[in-house]
Amino acid sequence: MTQAQYPAIIAAKLLERDQMARLLGVELVEVDLGRCVVKMTFAGTHLNGYGGGHGGAIFSLADVAFAIASNSRGHMAVGIDAHIAYFVGVKEGDVLYARASEINRSRRLGTYRIDIERADGVLAAAFTGTVSVSEKPAI
Repeated sequence: MTQAQYPAIIAAKLLERDQMARLLGVELVEVDLGRCVVKMTFAGTHLNGYGGGHGGAIFSLADVAFAIASNSRGHMAVGIDAHIAYFVGVKEGDVLYARASEINRSRRLGTYRIDIERADGVLAAAFTGTVSVSEKPAI
């Protein structure tokens, strides 16, 4: 496997193994070294007690993008810190896109930003996370 092939192969394997992503209905849109885009359509099961998009579902969508982007270089990376800020509400039927990009990557640490946008382009939330990078292979 060449480095150029890592992202697609790793993303497919991680999504195959990720039961939470499957439960939420997360789909891969695109992936490359250090970045990816995933999407999810908000269903009734993703709503909170007030009928709006549940913050945990939005966080989980961002976390899937975080995992794929941070593991895309071929080394196992596990989250050690994450933060999210919510800006606008989400409702049933909304499609959200989580766009992950690598901010910094060293041998041991990586930092990522994930913008969660509605299909209309409005920024719904912003997630930042840091991973610990291992010498072990990602898959």
